Amino acid sequence: MSPLLLKICKDFATIWTTIDPIANVAIFAGLTASLTRAERHRTALRASIYAAIILVATIVIGQLILDAIGIHLHSLKVAGGIILFLFALKMVFGGMDAQPTKPEPGRDLAVFPLAVPSLAGPGAIMAVLVLTDDDVYTPLERTQTGVVLLVVLLITYLFLLFSDAILRIIGPKGAAVLVRVMGIILASLAVEIVLTTLGVANWAPVPR
Repeated sequence: MSPLLLKICKDFATIWTTIDPIANVAIFAGLTASLTRAERHRTALRASIYAAIILVATIVIGQLILDAIGIHLHSLKVAGGIILFLFALKMVFGGMDAQPTKPEPGRDLAVFPLAVPSLAGPGAIMAVLVLTDDDVYTPLERTQTGVVLLVVLLITYLFLLFSDAILRIIGPKGAAVLVRVMGIILASLAVEIVLTTLGVANWAPVPR
């Protein structure tokens, strides 16, 4: 597998698990149950657009802000790996099953809690920062990561549009299983980020 294709796969897996479309389908269905079909569609579209703006802005200016306040790149990667690992533990052990916070009267569901923190949460923000590090990746690679991000958000938007049908097909138990499997994958990616950053090159077991 070419390095570019390998990075695309890694970016997709990391961004997919941190945005977690499956878990957001259940959250969206619960929060918009009282809305009409047209209102649900508009809410799904706005939430996806707001999340895209936040995460793309993170890619463009996130590291500039970190550099301005003097946060070292390796510190960011280790912290990011730890945060992603803790986020993965919540997915594996059921912390993502908690009921979402109800919005205050007059607030837009598409902004809170759908765009933030459900779609563009701390895990997703940290993931795109780590995956678009200016000192490691070329502008082309960072652009590729941005494209992968937009593809994941597009898929998430489609999932939200058909949330009722998806939940009927996979059921609550199926959704819980998928969330936990993605949590295990994300935990593995988080460990790899930390070990690679610390320079632990020979941590993998010797093949038999």
